[in-house]
Amino acid sequence: MTRLLCLLALLLFLAPAQAQEITSPEDEFGFRLGADYSLANYQQMYAWWQKLAAASDRMTVQDIGTTEEGRPQVMAIVTSPENHRNLDGYQDIARQLALAEELTDESARFMAEAGKAVVWIDGGLHASELLGAQQLMETVYQLITRNDDETLRILNDVVILAVHANPDGHDLLADWYMREEDPERRSSSRVPRLYQKYVGHDNNRDFYMSTQAESINMNRILYREWFPQIVYNHHQTGPAGTVMFAPPFRDPFNYNYHPLIPLSIEAVGTAMHSRFVREGMGGTTMRSGASYSTWWNGGLRTTPYFHNQIGLLTETIGHPTPMRIPLILRRQLPKNDIPMPIEPQVWHFRQSVDYSVTANYAVLNYASRNRVDLLYNIYVMGRDNIAKGQTDTWRTDPSIIAAASQAARDAGSNPSGRLSDDIFESAFRDPESRDPRGYIIPLDQPDFPTATKFVNTLIKNGVAVHRATMDFEVDGKAYDAGSFVVMTGQAFRPFVLDMFEPQRHPNDFAYPGGPPISPYDNTGWTVAYQMGVHVDRVLDGFDGPFARVEGFAEAGTGSVASGRARGYTFPAENNDSFVAMNRLLDAGHDVFRLPSSGGDFHVTGASRAELQELAAELGIAFSAAARRPADAVAMRRARVGLWDRYGGSMPSGWARWILEQFEFDFEVVFPKQLDAGNLAEDFDVLVFVNGAIPAPGGRSFGYTDGTGIPEEYHDRLGMITPDNTVPALRAFLEAGGSIVTIGHSTGLQGHLELGLENYLVDHEGVALERESYFVPGSIVRVQLDNSQPVAWGLPSELDVHFNNSPVFSPSDAVTPLAWFDSREPLRSGWAWGQHYLMGGVTMAQAQVGDGTLYLFGPEVIRRGQPHGTFKLLFNAISLAGTPARLTEVSSDD
Repeated sequence: MTRLLCLLALLLFLAPAQAQEITSPEDEFGFRLGADYSLANYQQMYAWWQKLAAASDRMTVQDIGTTEEGRPQVMAIVTSPENHRNLDGYQDIARQLALAEELTDESARFMAEAGKAVVWIDGGLHASELLGAQQLMETVYQLITRNDDETLRILNDVVILAVHANPDGHDLLADWYMREEDPERRSSSRVPRLYQKYVGHDNNRDFYMSTQAESINMNRILYREWFPQIVYNHHQTGPAGTVMFAPPFRDPFNYNYHPLIPLSIEAVGTAMHSRFVREGMGGTTMRSGASYSTWWNGGLRTTPYFHNQIGLLTETIGHPTPMRIPLILRRQLPKNDIPMPIEPQVWHFRQSVDYSVTANYAVLNYASRNRVDLLYNIYVMGRDNIAKGQTDTWRTDPSIIAAASQAARDAGSNPSGRLSDDIFESAFRDPESRDPRGYIIPLDQPDFPTATKFVNTLIKNGVAVHRATMDFEVDGKAYDAGSFVVMTGQAFRPFVLDMFEPQRHPNDFAYPGGPPISPYDNTGWTVAYQMGVHVDRVLDGFDGPFARVEGFAEAGTGSVASGRARGYTFPAENNDSFVAMNRLLDAGHDVFRLPSSGGDFHVTGASRAELQELAAELGIAFSAAARRPADAVAMRRARVGLWDRYGGSMPSGWARWILEQFEFDFEVVFPKQLDAGNLAEDFDVLVFVNGAIPAPGGRSFGYTDGTGIPEEYHDRLGMITPDNTVPALRAFLEAGGSIVTIGHSTGLQGHLELGLENYLVDHEGVALERESYFVPGSIVRVQLDNSQPVAWGLPSELDVHFNNSPVFSPSDAVTPLAWFDSREPLRSGWAWGQHYLMGGVTMAQAQVGDGTLYLFGPEVIRRGQPHGTFKLLFNAISLAGTPARLTEVSSDD
């Protein structure tokens, strides 16, 4: 507290700086921001912001990191000159209140009174939504040049973090649009590649996993450095017939975060809509006006909910090429969710910029007027979360309501009526259903290096993680030193629970007996499940010899056996063993797989020093071997072709990123090259991610017309077709090649006439309707035949990401790899009609000529998250490189 008072006292003695002349957008770019047919790119923006920061005492800029393509990612900090002189003090207040550690209500109230609200406003995340970056530039310019009472009050009360969310994409899209000399020929469509190096639009699906450089940079600011109370994420486009969707959002909201979050979203959203109406700016809608909810974690505006921050989203129409608001009759009648409709009209980009600036000012004005409450409320949420993690608590979700309803029926009561307290105690306060006080991630588990990556995901999101400094015991179970411990008694408890515990999405239907309402995104994502991490839930308070992990964690499990050895083995269970394999092969060493020991690796010729370096970095244990086992199968680098298309495929981009992380060599292959045939000359294995191959009779995706596309990109044109592509793929298989298909690209089996049938049909053989069966983005459990080489290193029960994925009827035409043996396979999410899955095959392999076709119905590499199923892809690739084909074993082996 003394340090805080000293910092605040500095304000009394520091004199204001002299401002220089501020360069306008017109002078810098030659046009007004939002002008028809005009876009400033990121390089121009970056240079301009440096000038603005040099000229204005209201603004500083800092690079928060580099992007995947190597650009600096910029953040402007905008506030009053007086606030800038004490910025470290206000940042410290925001941090202390957000973490709520060792504060009393009285000291927190004092700090809230003394502090400044911190508001994040971003732009440009989805670069094809061209408005985002332009409105951000205009907003910053207005904040540093306007001198009206409201602006000055905002600058005095608020620290604004103006963050560019995707510099690489901004340059790509702006340059693509502006490449035409004739303004009326300018277009932002048909861009040749993804607008983020690897994941494109999925950059807004990466914020709990934090895999990409940009999300890592932003998460550090959000959850480890600045801790803003409001996070405003700009997007396009608004629902047809409106201008903008703005909060509040429709149900359901997530059961893990604090109830102040939805209430605060409602309050800020109301302030936004009220301002639009007050200023005569119609056409804003909310709640049922679009599909956005607050259930899902993982987006730039949703992950903040689990950190006690108010996440806002707007979706706004507009394009530098003038457009028209269409007449949509249902959006002409005023109602709660569209209070002031807008009439059909021609619409210009500058109008969208003005709407965005108005929305920004509404949020900033709210933050100014409610500065103390925002700061105190984030403390209250953190305080409450800490307390919940240190006492017996229970969360209510649909499974609890269902159990209580059944208990009422069993007691002869109407579940819709008034029920006895006994039912409440039995269903809602079952001691075994308590929330954990903490989680232990044991050192002794099959893939501890991957468990360490999971821990670092938590740390990137501001979670406090501890590590045992010596052996310890909890609840009668012994744990090794080096095990990780995550206590739930911390401010970001909602995030902790969301990473470890299953999500229980409610049944959400348009009307009773009607079709399910599609969720905005996934309904279940429990990362501990996806990564295959073994975790022990501890329901009672516990302590031990624990030290907080500073920085990021290292596995620390690497070792090389002492003594003389002719070779060394290392485990098939470790994902990073494939990194070791690839490096050892590149170094010229002989690497083998050992069928008799579940596919473990064996290396000869490597020096002890080489192995020690790998062990230290990757956490792998190398065991000494007196000789090479007789059944050892030699590995070599497989020649990998990874499908992609013009414009870029996000699943293919994720596959690129994963293969690079695990150091597999590969070549991206486009449809024209596939159609040309002779694929065995260049490849051992081809990988087709979800969305690459249409089912028989389905629609192919891709561009075939090169009009307006530069010549350098013409080799990326084309699409996969039954007539041209499938014969080449069949010939590749018959010649001994391997093909990996993921998700709905397993439809290739239909083109090859393997005879597999859809398992999810009614008694008449008709595909089940959504009213009967619907499993959107969830985690389900399957049985796995891990005796098959493609499944080496995996457990016999496997959690997989399942998104209405293909399920096949058992058939002699294939070898089943994974199937459902339960009527309730759901682990996390929503699975309406899940009993229909019982007995279905969801992964299989088939011999086609001398080659192997892998059919992985679940999305085993989805968004770079399910590390627990990566080995299916890695095994399929590495086995394709074996000189002696080894892809299948009999059940007798």
